[in-house]
Amino acid sequence: MYPDLSYFFHDLLGTDVDNFTSIFKTFGVMLVLALMACGVFLKYELKRLEAAGKIHPIKVFKNTSERISALDIAVNSAIMFFLGAKIPIIFSNFKAFQADPASVIFSKIGNWGIGILVGALSAAYFIYKNSKTPDTSNVKEEYLQYPSEKTNNIIMIAGFAGVLGSKLFSITENLSGFFKNPLGSLFSGSGLNIYGGLILAFIAVYWYIKKLGIKPLYMMDIAGMGILLGYAIGRIGCQLSGDGDWGIEASAMPSWWFLPDWMWSFNYPHNVNNDGSVMSNVNQELFNTAIAQRASIEEACQTASGMRYCHEITPKVYPTPLYETIFGFISFGILFLFRNTFKITGTIFFIYMILNGIERFFIEFIRVNDRYDYFGVHWSQAQYISILFIIIGIVGLIWLYRKGNNQPSKA
Repeated sequence: MYPDLSYFFHDLLGTDVDNFTSIFKTFGVMLVLALMACGVFLKYELKRLEAAGKIHPIKVFKNTSERISALDIAVNSAIMFFLGAKIPIIFSNFKAFQADPASVIFSKIGNWGIGILVGALSAAYFIYKNSKTPDTSNVKEEYLQYPSEKTNNIIMIAGFAGVLGSKLFSITENLSGFFKNPLGSLFSGSGLNIYGGLILAFIAVYWYIKKLGIKPLYMMDIAGMGILLGYAIGRIGCQLSGDGDWGIEASAMPSWWFLPDWMWSFNYPHNVNNDGSVMSNVNQELFNTAIAQRASIEEACQTASGMRYCHEITPKVYPTPLYETIFGFISFGILFLFRNTFKITGTIFFIYMILNGIERFFIEFIRVNDRYDYFGVHWSQAQYISILFIIIGIVGLIWLYRKGNNQPSKA
């Protein structure tokens, strides 16, 4: 497994593990790639709908002044203040930053004196630059703004709201852990609930696209396909990093299984959580001694094996992220290829809701997750929500076809 890129480059190029490239966590890299892929797809689909005359540009007025606004000065100065305070800490405590960048970045530790100095110099520079720039703030220029021009904004809003929603929903599943360490729980890279992300991202993007004059059902169709694409890529990150989203202990491999053995059961060596048992090639005595001396698990792994991650899951478990990746790509491909077949706008989104609900409901039976007893059944939180997704999808399709909602949006 590749908890960070240093392990990937170790296998690919033979370089040392836990070098400077370890600050790039594999799951985070795949999350960025997922957002980029969704951005490319979103822009492609928006331009296609614009060319077909289904969505239209809106008239906006642009300020022609080259002066930097007070808000931009404040935001940029705040960023420089933060960087000025954190960069010295990162360099002076690089090992802690390698192990968990988020814990260092979002901690209270920082060289705040340097931060204030850098922030103040930044603000002074922008103010000085403004003083040398003619004030033309009263001159406004009218132009047509196409929705595709706002692709980056849409993706950023969806990404931020998605991560925040995922984290908030995850916290509800472990409130005791959150109250013990609120900042650690909130800013850790682990513990993300996909449904929480989908719900909050949907609300945020819905609000934003209404301002752009895009008919929500058109964006919902694009989102249904885009979420499947992003979900598939994101689950690759779960599989490669071994972030704990694996399944329960795998049963004996059936005689009819024709795919590689690791697709039935896998042990996630070097998983990023250091869950499971110490790997067989690790010096168990050195590891136990380090733990007895109050070393962290990562430090004990480093001492005993020369690597910060030295655990594997025993017995082997179902590689459920792999199954979800396959499902995501296949579902995306089908909806994309047949997207022009559906004549009623919104159909793709509600089909996505049904597909997502069915997939998640059944995959949860072989995933490791907390279970709750409601309505006489013993399901995970995701299963209850997935049933709601299926119901919404079915009701949505019935509503669409009764209304015959196939009119193009109006600017």
